[in-house]
Amino acid sequence: MADGLITGRPEVADEVEAPERPMREKAGEFLRALPWWVRVLAIFAASRLVSTALLLGFARVQANNAWTLAHPVYADYAKIWDGQWYYIVSQVGYPTTLPLTDAGQVAQNAWAFLPVFPMLIKGLMVLTGAAFAPTAVVVSVAAAAVTCVVFFRILRRFLPASTSYFAVLLFCVAPLSPLLQVAYAESLFLLLIAVALWLLLERQYWLMLAVLAVASFTRPGVVAFALALALHWGHRWLVREREPFPPAERLKVGIVAVATGLLGFAWPVVAALATGRLDAYTATELSWRADYVGYGHLLPFTPWVQGANWWVPGGAGIVFLVVAVALFVLLMLSPWVRRLPLDLRFWIVAYVVYLLAVFFPQSSTFRVLMPIFPLLGALAIPRSRVYRVLIVAGGIVGQFAWLYICWWVNGYDWTPP
Repeated sequence: MADGLITGRPEVADEVEAPERPMREKAGEFLRALPWWVRVLAIFAASRLVSTALLLGFARVQANNAWTLAHPVYADYAKIWDGQWYYIVSQVGYPTTLPLTDAGQVAQNAWAFLPVFPMLIKGLMVLTGAAFAPTAVVVSVAAAAVTCVVFFRILRRFLPASTSYFAVLLFCVAPLSPLLQVAYAESLFLLLIAVALWLLLERQYWLMLAVLAVASFTRPGVVAFALALALHWGHRWLVREREPFPPAERLKVGIVAVATGLLGFAWPVVAALATGRLDAYTATELSWRADYVGYGHLLPFTPWVQGANWWVPGGAGIVFLVVAVALFVLLMLSPWVRRLPLDLRFWIVAYVVYLLAVFFPQSSTFRVLMPIFPLLGALAIPRSRVYRVLIVAGGIVGQFAWLYICWWVNGYDWTPP
């Protein structure tokens, strides 16, 4: 009897395990057989289920606010905050006379929102007859999906496939990833930046300039690409002995860098010509920080000092600012980040320098940091399963925190996304 029990256990185990092992193997084979881009899009689709559930959860408890009634449907909830400004631009364009406050200062107005995204939505609305909000959501989601595909192709130039897939997952579950499916221009801008970076790595400079021309009318920040190109030019000149950099190509890169810099200032010029006021765009942008530090002029590299003193008075804010900059420098020098191609690091540094020069730190700081997404390639390098589970879980928890602090409207709200 005892012998029978003993000899019977392996037989039972074989009966249970035998079907399971082939199923796992077949599942693995099926996944490996899928095209890489299908796997990337599957990661993106799965992540949207999480972000959509979070957005719908907040919509269910959303009270009446300046943009919607209580408990709005998804499309309406996706159009609040800046989405409403993009809707205004799509319907009536830009004012030729700047609105003023009672004190005579330039008030918040549509010139702060660049035209590519709302005009694209407007064109699709005319073609399809669909409303603004669902059309804007579809465009954002589609642009974000393609961004994931391009991002993966960039990463595969220097990282293993498994690490590249995980970096895409980090992009998809990052704390601000709900912005990839609302009526904001971020998805489209990230796509254009990703394509431009890909073309830079491929040294397709003229095509890159065409992409940047569109990006310069989508979101502010293209001027930072001019600095990245200047760094690219300088590096190629320094290593010209081992990597040829002939005069014709030097001229080409120089022209593209200068043209990109000019494109970075194109929208302020358009605003000036349309309104007859030279500072139309900068005065409009400054109106958004007036609630914090009052009205003033834009002096490069002073906004972060102002912000540091406003958020943490008494000099401690300056200490925090210095520490933050030092930590960023250390991050860029870390072994993980040094695995990134030099041109990606040039872009990250150039964009952060641009933000230090012009941006006032407040609740939308994290949103304007989204274009440094190539850093996620460095964060994906560690292979520890515990690390990977924790960082993904942290991103999902971060989504909830960001939606609660910045997106959900709770009475008087001074933390816009």
